[in-house]
Amino acid sequence: MSDLILSDILPAMTEDDIGKARAIEDLILQMPQVDLVHTQTLHGGVYTRTVTIPAGVVITGALIKIETTLVVCGHCTVFIGGRTINVKGYHVLKASAGRKQVFIAHEDTHLAMIFATAAETLEAAEEEFTDEHERLMTRSN
Repeated sequence: MSDLILSDILPAMTEDDIGKARAIEDLILQMPQVDLVHTQTLHGGVYTRTVTIPAGVVITGALIKIETTLVVCGHCTVFIGGRTINVKGYHVLKASAGRKQVFIAHEDTHLAMIFATAAETLEAAEEEFTDEHERLMTRSN
């Protein structure tokens, strides 16, 4: 595991690495689930989706199909395909399309994914960033 370098861009992941993230997701879904605090907003042509991961919790994200900005505040380990990185503090990251990260929170960690959009509804914005939109926490509540 390496520490995050501020110039790092979260890369697109290979199909093999996405498969590894899906395998971890399958294991996580067999365990008791934690209710996560999440919000989403659509304002001024910008969609923002936030989640707070409590310390000790492991989550997988949806397969993201567009480039976004990812803001991380806290301390977590992130599987980004081919390697894991340690993220501590506050970071604004360029995040490539084609990624499905796994996050392990070492302390309460806040994530915000942001992208410009012409979507007029939250549901349309969700469908813009992932084909897994029906599995999102915001769709199951």
